[in-house]
Order: sequence, then structure tokens, then C-alpha cells
Amino acid sequence: MSIEIRDSEGRGTALEVAPGPPEGPLQVGIRIDGASSWSCSPAAARELAAALVAAATEAEHAGTGEPVTVEARELRRGDVRDGDRLMTVEAVRTDGANVQVTWTSGGGRSWSQMYGADAAIRLRRRLRPES
Repeated sequence: MSIEIRDSEGRGTALEVAPGPPEGPLQVGIRIDGASSWSCSPAAARELAAALVAAATEAEHAGTGEPVTVEARELRRGDVRDGDRLMTVEAVRTDGANVQVTWTSGGGRSWSQMYGADAAIRLRRRLRPES
């Protein structure tokens, strides 16, 4: 698998990831720009992947740090409700003057609530649309 990454000056390079050779210890190979080669154990590769997912999520959720209030009809998947408990929008379905929002908790519990489309919902974090 090849992924394009960029340095701080915007220069791109290819990052290639592949399983290591079948002989010897289990390894995952990482090659940068076809030259510099690195390897790690499958467990370390999973840790790296989890760290990248966490950083990507934080980058997507980065905002002003100030809660915002939006109408229920404007909620998007990934928005996080302001309050004592972590509640993330999983899905939004508009049905005329009502909006059904499916929430998930930090513990993985899921439930749906119905709101008037113009109901004010205070968000801790707003997922930024991809640019």
C-alpha cells in the first residue's frame, strides 16, 4: 500500500507499507520514497495505526475550543454534544419538521432521540468537513 505524505514545506513523498518477508521474524516493512527502509513488529504496526487514527480524529475535531449551538437539522456525524457525558452523533435523519439523531456514548452504548428540526443543540466539538 502506498500513501502520499507531505513534509512541513509541502513536499510530497510516497510511504509504502507491506508485510515483511515470510522467512525470519514477523515484520511489517515501511519504505519512504523508495529509499529509506524501516520495519517493526505487527504489534508495533497496530500501535502506530491506532496512534494515527487517534491523531486524525483529534485533527478532525479540532476547533475553537468554545462550544457552539446548532439547530438539530444541522447536526453531522461526528459532532460531540456538550455536557457531562461524551455523546457523539452517529446518524441524523430528517423527517419533515423533526430530526432523529442516533447518539453513541464513550462506552459504546447507542440510542436515538427525536428533536424538532429547529431545536438548539449545544456541541462541545464540531466535526470539520473535509477540505
